[in-house]
Amino acid sequence: RQQEIKKLTVVAPDGRTVVDFTAPDAKKYGVREFVFESPEPTDVEGLKAAYPAGEYSFAGTTAAGVKFAGSSTLSHELPPTASFLHPAQHATDVAITSLEIRWTPVDSVSGYVLELEQPKLDLKLIVHLPASRASFAVPAGLLVPGTKYQLGIGSVSADGNVSFVETSFTTASHD
Repeated sequence: RQQEIKKLTVVAPDGRTVVDFTAPDAKKYGVREFVFESPEPTDVEGLKAAYPAGEYSFAGTTAAGVKFAGSSTLSHELPPTASFLHPAQHATDVAITSLEIRWTPVDSVSGYVLELEQPKLDLKLIVHLPASRASFAVPAGLLVPGTKYQLGIGSVSADGNVSFVETSFTTASHD
């Protein structure tokens, strides 16, 4: 309970408040985690204007009444994206056993994030890998025959920015 956030404010470098959150029933409940993620931008310049690069300040209060404050720097510098090697983008008839996902290595990244999803099966696998890796062996028994999966590979920069490339693949209808 002490860790739950009941109030959070985030102020952009230009002085605008970009987050002003108060838990609906702050006397009883708080929130343990926030994830700030933009949709895939169609207007990159508009996104950069809405969230300018620079230092953002955070302030809030926990459900136990403890005040906190801090800051973090947002950079618009994004790492290059990887390219899928296997399975190929939008591949079909992908074997469900011994699948090794492979991608082109990206220079000067601190690591990768691999996301494998299948909403109807309630599957969301997120794996953080070091920069020295450019492959991931899918655990045996995870994939189902004749099913479409979403796959994303994120290149992670030293400052934590991530550039994703996404695709889908469909498994073979039998093993």
